[in-house]
Amino acid sequence: MTTQKTGSATKRHPDIERLSFLADLLDNRFQIPGTSIRFGLDAIIGLIPYAGDLLSLLVSGYLLLLIVRNGAGPMLILKMVGNYLLDAAIGAIPVLGDLFDIAFQANTRNVALLIQYYERDEPRPSALKSMLLLALVLFLILIACTVFFIWIAVLFFQWLFSL
Repeated sequence: MTTQKTGSATKRHPDIERLSFLADLLDNRFQIPGTSIRFGLDAIIGLIPYAGDLLSLLVSGYLLLLIVRNGAGPMLILKMVGNYLLDAAIGAIPVLGDLFDIAFQANTRNVALLIQYYERDEPRPSALKSMLLLALVLFLILIACTVFFIWIAVLFFQWLFSL
């Protein structure tokens, strides 16, 4: 998905061009010579173990915020968050995650979902509802991560004291 899309969605929502540019930069900017394999800054940043994946997730979160501001509905937001979480979870696995980042291209998928959503001529929910849903999902993810890290810490200290 690049900025070549000039359908009614692009005309009605000028930010689609900016979102498409960001997705292209993150997912498709470079090509491996002699192949059709394309990758972007997301795959390059992801080469830094864990910190790169966290940085990529933050950049993707910014892209998601722009998408929500442009009228994405609650179900669309859940699909997009699912794409980003899958990308981040598998992306955290060394080497395999980097290959997955190149193949999956979550940012490009999400912009394509948004364009498809705009091209359907349906009523849009208010941005407030979508922002509240996004905040709730992010809050639940934060709680899940906190519980997970506490559980890991408890296991670590149990192991440490059993030595």
